[in-house]
Amino acid sequence: MYKIMLDAELSKAFDVWSGYLDARTGEDPDVRARLRSTLQSARAAAAEDDPASARALVAEMYDDAREAGLPWAPAQPGPCAADWQTRDYAKDELRQVLPVHQREDLDSIAIYLSVTGRRLQNAPGLDAATHQDILYISARAGMALDLAHQEAAQRELERLEAIARRCGVER
Repeated sequence: MYKIMLDAELSKAFDVWSGYLDARTGEDPDVRARLRSTLQSARAAAAEDDPASARALVAEMYDDAREAGLPWAPAQPGPCAADWQTRDYAKDELRQVLPVHQREDLDSIAIYLSVTGRRLQNAPGLDAATHQDILYISARAGMALDLAHQEAAQRELERLEAIARRCGVER
């Protein structure tokens, strides 16, 4: 599953940069040509099963575009947005490798986590430590779901539900 997530991360970056480089923005053609060359190198590295080099080249593209002051170039997403986009790309791949019942179980856990977490976030009178626990457990559950580890995700859901019961928040 981890490989699927890494592949999805690169695929997303390749698609974003390809879309940008295919657009006619009127920006510096030399810089755009250099970015296109770097993108081709990143794709080649990924095809040669060298994702570390591919990710380094993609990071270099973001840096080059920022340093060149290209106003329409993609901005590197923050960690939360990057994870969300990667999950969005990976979900199609996961559908091909996970059995239907496992996908459905993981989806159910994800829904319960979302609802329980939202109810807890909106609960009045939570202290800072409880709020931090909610965020931490939610993040652990998210990682378990990303890796399709149903038992770990279920365990984190149960921890979140225990906090909800303690705080008087109904499921």
